[in-house]
Amino acid sequence: MEKLSTEEINKRLGDLEGWTYAKDAIHTSFKFDDFKDAFTVMTRIAFEAEALQHHPNWGNVYNELEISLSTHDAKGVTEKDFKLAKAIENIIESA
Repeated sequence: MEKLSTEEINKRLGDLEGWTYAKDAIHTSFKFDDFKDAFTVMTRIAFEAEALQHHPNWGNVYNELEISLSTHDAKGVTEKDFKLAKAIENIIESA
């Protein structure tokens, strides 16, 4: 996968609500009603990430989930990151 330019990344972020670009990764966070809801969404994201063979760097504290996506082999953001970000957005919208 080819690393995207900063200009291309910022342009594509316009299609994703609440995502930002910093430190060679795209980032977002979500807040849920409780831990169970957060963990349920994390589980759904985990299955999608496994299907795409691309895994997030994420953290969870109680009802908050923080996600960063970057393609380590490319040392930056690639198409794979945007595919997973869009899948995450679809999961969040259906939760």
